[in-house]
Amino acid sequence: MTATDDVAALEAELPLEALPLDAWHRAKGARMVGFAGYHMPIQYEGIMAEHSWTREHAGLFDVSHMGQLTFSDETDGASVDAALETLLPSDIKGLKPFRQRYSMLLDAEGGILDDLMVSRPGDGAFEGAAIYMVVNGATKYDDIGWMIEHLPDDVTMNHMADQALLALQGPEAGEAMAALIPETADLIFMQSGPFTWRGVPLWISRSGYTGEDGFEISVPGDSVALLADALCALPQVKPIGLGARDSLRLEAGLPLYGHDLSPAVSTIGADLGFAIQKRRREEGGFIGHARVMKELADGPGSKRVGLKIEGRLPAREGAQIYAGDVLVGEVTSGGFAPSVGAPIAMGWVSLPYSALDTALEIEVRGKRIAAAVAPMPFVPHRYRRKA
Repeated sequence: MTATDDVAALEAELPLEALPLDAWHRAKGARMVGFAGYHMPIQYEGIMAEHSWTREHAGLFDVSHMGQLTFSDETDGASVDAALETLLPSDIKGLKPFRQRYSMLLDAEGGILDDLMVSRPGDGAFEGAAIYMVVNGATKYDDIGWMIEHLPDDVTMNHMADQALLALQGPEAGEAMAALIPETADLIFMQSGPFTWRGVPLWISRSGYTGEDGFEISVPGDSVALLADALCALPQVKPIGLGARDSLRLEAGLPLYGHDLSPAVSTIGADLGFAIQKRRREEGGFIGHARVMKELADGPGSKRVGLKIEGRLPAREGAQIYAGDVLVGEVTSGGFAPSVGAPIAMGWVSLPYSALDTALEIEVRGKRIAAAVAPMPFVPHRYRRKA
C-alpha cells in the first residue's frame, strides 16, 4: 500500500459533514455522495439532463464546500497585499475594488498547491477586509495551514466557516439573477460587489466554473435555503449536481485541482501563465518564482492539453497516452461531452507531443483508441465581458 493509499483509506474512515443545504438537496431527490469531506449532490434528474439545462437555461450549484477566507490588517490593507504577493504569483497590489482574479498557491519548487479566486471587496464589505479569497474545498485546510505558516503576524486571516456559496450558471443566469436583485445586471465578468436581498447581505461575483455566464453568491448559511428556494422558483433555474458540473467544466477546458492540477505540475505547463502578470514576472518575490521564470524561458517539460477522441469510448483519468510505442502522458480528466456529442479528455503530455493536431493513442480497457491534441475550450466560453 502506498502513502497515497494510506491517506485515501484514512479519509474514507472520516465521517462526512453536512453542508447548510443538505436537507434541501435530499428533499429535492438528490443522490448524495461523499466529496471533499461533505455529503454533496451528484445529480437530481440525471447528469445529461442537468448538463443540457445549464447550457440552455440556468443551473444552481451548491459549492458551499469551498473555503471562503478574508484577510485584513490594521492599516489600509497594504500589509495584506504585500504578504499575499509572497504567496501568490498574481498582481494583488494592482487589484482594483470590486474586481477579482484567478490565482494559485505555489510551493517552493513551483508546484501548484491550489488554484483559487481572489477579490478586492472595497469599503464596507466583509467588515473592511482588504481581500476576499475562495479556495478549493478539498484543500482548504491545507491552504489555511500553509498561509498561517507564511503570513506575517500583522495580517489576520478569517475562515468564514458559517458562510455558504452558490453558483448560478447558464445563458439565462443574468435574467434570473436580475429578477431577484436588479442591480446585478450591471456586473461584468470577474467583477463583484456587495448586495442585499430581503435584508440578507450577499457578496456576488460574475464568474463561475462552466464556461457560461453566471454568478457566485456568498450568503450566510442560515439564509442559503431561502435564497436557493427563491432562485429555483424562477422558470429559468433548476438545481444541478456535481456530475454535470464536472462535464460542463471539462467542455469549458477548465482544470480541476487534484486531477489536472497538483504539486507535481507547473503553472506554465498547465497553461495558466495568464495568472502571472508582467510586473510579477519581472519582480518575482513569490514562492516558486524560480521555476516559473525557468519554464517561461526554456519551456516546461510537459503540458496540459485537450484531447479529441475518435469513436464513442471515453478515456478516463489515469489512462495512458502513447505516441507509437512511446508513453508520452496520462489522461487527467475525461468523459462523454454532451454538448460536443463525443468523448473528450484533458491530460498532460511531454512537450514535443503537445502541438495541436498531434496524433496520439490512449489505452482504454486494454486497447488503443485514436486521439489528437485539440484546442480548448471544447465549447466556446460565453462570459459577459461588456456591460
